[in-house]
Amino acid sequence: MLPNASAAEIELHEIRRKIYPRAVHGAFARARWGMVLLTQAVFYCLPWLFWNGKPCVLLDLPARRLDLFGSVFGPQDVLYLGLLLAIAALSLFAFTAIAGRLWCGYACPQTVYSEIFLWVERAMEGDRFARIRLDAAPWSLRKFRVKALKHGAWLIIALWTAYSFVGYFTPIRELGTRAVTLQLGAAETFWILFYAFATYGNAGFVREQWCKRLCPYARMQSLMFNRHTLIVAYDRRRGEPRALESSPAGKRDPRLGDCVDCSICVQVCPTQIDIRNGLQTECIGCAACIDGCNQVMDKLGYPRGLIGYTTASSLQGKRRARP
Repeated sequence: MLPNASAAEIELHEIRRKIYPRAVHGAFARARWGMVLLTQAVFYCLPWLFWNGKPCVLLDLPARRLDLFGSVFGPQDVLYLGLLLAIAALSLFAFTAIAGRLWCGYACPQTVYSEIFLWVERAMEGDRFARIRLDAAPWSLRKFRVKALKHGAWLIIALWTAYSFVGYFTPIRELGTRAVTLQLGAAETFWILFYAFATYGNAGFVREQWCKRLCPYARMQSLMFNRHTLIVAYDRRRGEPRALESSPAGKRDPRLGDCVDCSICVQVCPTQIDIRNGLQTECIGCAACIDGCNQVMDKLGYPRGLIGYTTASSLQGKRRARP
């Protein structure tokens, strides 16, 4: 370690270590997957829906027109687009000030596709410790087969996602016919390959690095948060001092807190932060740590809520915590 280097500089130049998020089950995991299914159902199905014989949503760039559920908008209607974007931006800022990073944790495309790709990875390679062992093992026929199947599935998802995306600019049935007959235009071919590569790279490899280092929205969080913003937080008053559980439920030393230092909250975190260290910019508010901690509390017979959605003022006792 460099003697004069700050912690931020050390983190900036540190070689990235691969993160292996552990699978977690619970109410928030179900809500997250509910958003995955909802957003992808809309995204994949909308190009196939027709209204009065025309696609419900089609942005025809050569014709400079937008077909939207039977209505047609042209360049002269750009004012509506500006108003829509302004309303969306202000709504996002207001929502963030009230509810924190729920967009990042549940609906952001980076989160959604990372969840999908992680599900494929777990299905092919196993959960956290199985994936760690597989990556550490020397190359073999089995390892090659498992890795090839995983990347093949990733590529199929990425290509279908790219095909659906371009289907918003070219009628998707016409696009499919031209793709099968190898008659795609240069622009359509480029955008399908580009979007597929972006999906494959971001969801398969970049993952948490986008949220931690690249996303401009994440950098703006401190400007939109206040003491009453909903955040994921650890209750230090209840959890400290920590110690490993070594006695039956209900027999724990009363001088100890409820945190048993099992590190489950870290293992399930997609950005691999320790929420017990306080609010951090890397936290995307996905609540995986809440589900993981609640599972441990249930097994030990302790009340849930050691980690939960709350506010900074609630944690300091200035306001009653939200249910």
